Amino acid sequence: MSDPTILTIVLNYKTAEMTLKAVEAARIAMEGLPGEIVVVDNDSQDGSYETLSARVTAQGRDNIRVIQSGHNGGYGAGNNVGIRAGLSDGSRPDYIYILNSDAFPKPQAIRVLYDHLNTTPGTGFAGSYIEGEDEIRHITTFRFPSIWSEFERSVKLGPVSRLLKSHRVPDPRNSSGPVDWLAGASVMMRQDVLDEIGLFDETFFLYFEETDLCRRAQEAGHRVMFLQDSVVTHLGSVSTGMKEWSRVPDYWFNSRWHYFTKNHGRAYATLATALHLSGGGLHWLRCKVTRKPHGGAPHFLRTLARHDIAQLFTSKRDHKIKARSQTGD
Repeated sequence: MSDPTILTIVLNYKTAEMTLKAVEAARIAMEGLPGEIVVVDNDSQDGSYETLSARVTAQGRDNIRVIQSGHNGGYGAGNNVGIRAGLSDGSRPDYIYILNSDAFPKPQAIRVLYDHLNTTPGTGFAGSYIEGEDEIRHITTFRFPSIWSEFERSVKLGPVSRLLKSHRVPDPRNSSGPVDWLAGASVMMRQDVLDEIGLFDETFFLYFEETDLCRRAQEAGHRVMFLQDSVVTHLGSVSTGMKEWSRVPDYWFNSRWHYFTKNHGRAYATLATALHLSGGGLHWLRCKVTRKPHGGAPHFLRTLARHDIAQLFTSKRDHKIKARSQTGD
């Protein structure tokens, strides 16, 4: 019986040179493992596809190929293009490995994930330990968002955070083990699990898509595991420009609302927003009284309230039409 195969997917959006570095790191980490790498250019329209194709062709590596998404439907949609492409001979891989274009696996990082899935049938997804270039750990293990995590996050008050510690979304781990969900910078997934639960929900343009996918996997009975020995260096937010955001973009609010309504219903989503606004309002008032800086994104609470009120009074039919338009169906 042949060894299980891996399809590594690297999604590019206007970062061709960095993507090539990620691909090279992945190629080295996949040495001795059966599989291929597919680079998906997510309709960059900046010459990325041509650059990537030319460089990969010049290197003459038959286990790396470059394809076009055809349109930029977001992170999940772009990765779905790679998943649906399968292996170059038309066969389906056993495992899908998602690697961000600004993430660089250490030589053993992919093998650690691969070996774990080979030996632990109950694990559906396995993710890496992520660190920055300074070797400082990035928090990429999380609990599922809830109404209480929304309040804890926005009120920013020590006693409340201690009281609601078990509801906080960030869930730092000092050892390998099961988690609710993992950031998608470096995650290996069983193809069989994806066949069972479906691919990334393409209604999410960016953010919350990994949260939703991990929730679906766990609801179907598959563990999501954090493996500390799989080490990946991650620059973070290069394609999205998150570090330079002056205001949170609309697609973040859209994704948040979709996550809560899809998984908990509109009433729960409304309550989550109400608690976030209540906590944020208390934090704003405390900052005013103490004359300390607010520290949040400009007009965040106002935008959140306006967005979610509009969504609440939008019919389900309109939501479905909007979702279809985002996925290109």
